[in-house]
Amino acid sequence: MKKNIVVIEDDVDIAQSIRYNLEREGGFQVRVATTGETGLRSVLEHPPNLIILDINLPLMNGFEICRRLRREETTSGVPIIMLTARMDETDKVHGLSLGADDYITKPFSIRELIARVYAVLRRSESETASPIFDDGVLFIDYAHFIVRCNGQEINLTRKEFGLLKLLAQSKGRVLTREYLLDRVWGIDYDGETRTLDVHIRRLRQKLGVEGYIETAVGIGYRFVENRKPAVVAL
Repeated sequence: MKKNIVVIEDDVDIAQSIRYNLEREGGFQVRVATTGETGLRSVLEHPPNLIILDINLPLMNGFEICRRLRREETTSGVPIIMLTARMDETDKVHGLSLGADDYITKPFSIRELIARVYAVLRRSESETASPIFDDGVLFIDYAHFIVRCNGQEINLTRKEFGLLKLLAQSKGRVLTREYLLDRVWGIDYDGETRTLDVHIRRLRQKLGVEGYIETAVGIGYRFVENRKPAVVAL
């Protein structure tokens, strides 16, 4: 079955080139929107398998579209690859903090974009393929809120479980502090970011084993397979 992709890009030539090349691959069906409003409406009405989203759109930019899509239950998990002509790393960090899955700077090779599309789709499918994580030490049943470590059931608060689930389902990826607060506490949370650190510390203590949740200094956290914890400087 073909994967459905929505391209939201106001440069018609770029949008049509992406569409043509993806459909020529044979495994994709592509819809194009040249404004943020029509793109957002298209995605919300018929959620695709992946979104290619330009940041520099008029009226409603890509950051705002990404923010809105991540707030909706039907689109919160749809992978997003962001496009931008700007080289500023701040834009990349901001996009990832809002929940984008990848980021490409223009001008880009169409082969690189296609490779990124395949990679993001594979990662997304692996993350959602199983409702359970089990590596022989840590067991997480996402659907039934059950966590066991070394065979012992662990009682987590709703926020702690939400953090663990989000991190585990994004295994290997650094999730920014802003993204974790947004997804677990809500878009309107305006409390101290230290709350996140406190919950992460309690979560580590309750798991009672080394590894799993690493700190990415100055950015956020990521989930890794069971091993000794490390501080990651990025």
